[in-house]
Amino acid sequence: MKEYLDLLVTFIKLGALTFGGGYAMIPVVERELIKKKAWTDMDEVMNYYTIAQVTPGVIAVNLSTFIGYKRKGPLGGAIATIGFMLPGLVFITIIAICLRSFADLPVVQHAFTGIRLAVGALILDTVIKMVKGVFKNWKALVIYIIAFALSFFRSVSPVLLVIVSGAAGLLVFRKSK
Repeated sequence: MKEYLDLLVTFIKLGALTFGGGYAMIPVVERELIKKKAWTDMDEVMNYYTIAQVTPGVIAVNLSTFIGYKRKGPLGGAIATIGFMLPGLVFITIIAICLRSFADLPVVQHAFTGIRLAVGALILDTVIKMVKGVFKNWKALVIYIIAFALSFFRSVSPVLLVIVSGAAGLLVFRKSK
């Protein structure tokens, strides 16, 4: 029972400290789940992000479910998911109640601008960490450059990019091991 409570409290904390979505939460995940709890490592987190990216739902919620499931099975997955979602549900309810009255105030608009900038910085930090972890050899860099170019210059569907990159990874890295 203590382990389930620890899961719940940990993911409530993650849910309360995470702003800006799934990628922005990587620094918090790294601090709380990798360094403090030692429940996972960055390679496993990146694998979970990869799976969460191609499955329905919010990445952060999927990550919570995966880690909770790894720790304590289906019930652990459910508890971690509920724990992660609970603070956001409370915050968004309070904001929805208050925002109607205050959304047009300049001070609120300026605060939102600052929050967006901070979230952008967190996402950039995450991108840099992900890039460092992905480029372990030149083959990975080639797949990345091709996927990026097709996305940026040709607006190729993300679904197609993920499928083709997954197939390329399977072909290229399966033979090299």
